[in-house]
Amino acid sequence: MNFKLIISAIFNWQLIARFVLFTGKRVILALLVLLAGCTEQNSQPDFPNSSTGKHVQTFSQAKKILKEIYHDNTYSLYCNCRYVQRGKKLVPDLSSCGYQARKNAKRAARIEWEHIMPASYFGQRMSCWQQGGRKNCRRESELFRRMEADLHNLAPAIGEINGDRSNFGFGNIRGEPRRYGQCDMEIDFKKDIAEPPARIRGDVARVYLYMARKYQLALSDNEQKQFTQWAKRDPVSRWEREKAQRIARYQDGPTPVDKH
Repeated sequence: MNFKLIISAIFNWQLIARFVLFTGKRVILALLVLLAGCTEQNSQPDFPNSSTGKHVQTFSQAKKILKEIYHDNTYSLYCNCRYVQRGKKLVPDLSSCGYQARKNAKRAARIEWEHIMPASYFGQRMSCWQQGGRKNCRRESELFRRMEADLHNLAPAIGEINGDRSNFGFGNIRGEPRRYGQCDMEIDFKKDIAEPPARIRGDVARVYLYMARKYQLALSDNEQKQFTQWAKRDPVSRWEREKAQRIARYQDGPTPVDKH
């Protein structure tokens, strides 16, 4: 038995005890603040697949990877417009899909990477968002960065559509006139709802259901019912399966095309 170590430990504890008695309430207050901070950091749920396996680190990194994934399928999600890469920019051929700008022709002239499930949808449920919004979450939360960069939740879209859709949820819109030429993407700015074309409603639905499963996000009853119906009416396409296989090279875990 090493008596020197025992004596040293006792001595150190005596010093700590004296310090606590000397400082009194200040130490207790400091400990409470420290415990509160730890509780805040651990208050977010322990999402599956959030700490192991391959994953993309940032949204910026994801956008670079997605250019490779879509290199031979260069069509925008909602409007099916063909696009090309010019330097670092992705430029849509609006005539290929009959697109007409509603209001913002400058933004309509570029392709942006759209979050199918908006970042605010999952971000607003996190404490980092409540303390400083998206920028704060990017700084403080590794989990948010991974969710924001989830390759399955990103797709190329006409910039104006991305901006107009904003963080609106998806739903059915009755009697809404088309605002974007031949592009069958409808947006109700009064009710904050967007209705994607029927040909890709299953794609959109499966992404929402996937995000909810992977990150334990609670969908509303209406969302669950609607997305389940959309997924059945618009079955998985060949491109969805191919895309999932390509994404698997960069990101582990479940995919939107998995059977359940």
